[in-house]
Amino acid sequence: MTDPDVRPPGPPTAENLDYRVAHLADRLAAGHLGELGVRLVPHGDSVLLTGTVPSTQCRDEILGLAREELAGHPVHCDLVVAGTSSPDHGEDLT
Repeated sequence: MTDPDVRPPGPPTAENLDYRVAHLADRLAAGHLGELGVRLVPHGDSVLLTGTVPSTQCRDEILGLAREELAGHPVHCDLVVAGTSSPDHGEDLT
């Protein structure tokens, strides 16, 4: 027996996507990552993630959160991992 008040989710809409993108941005900013440098750009029914993150683990976690929050929409990742290693040679200033 099904509950008549419980309806299955409808097809994804642009309004629904905008809400979900805003919710994901809030999760990224407020969560343990405290990530404010990632931009979430809706394009039609998909979302592009851009920006720079400190590590591959951070990038992978953000991508996982995005795929979870935006399930049903394609997520494209253009996140760059910042180089945090020390240089292997001196800088030539001449």
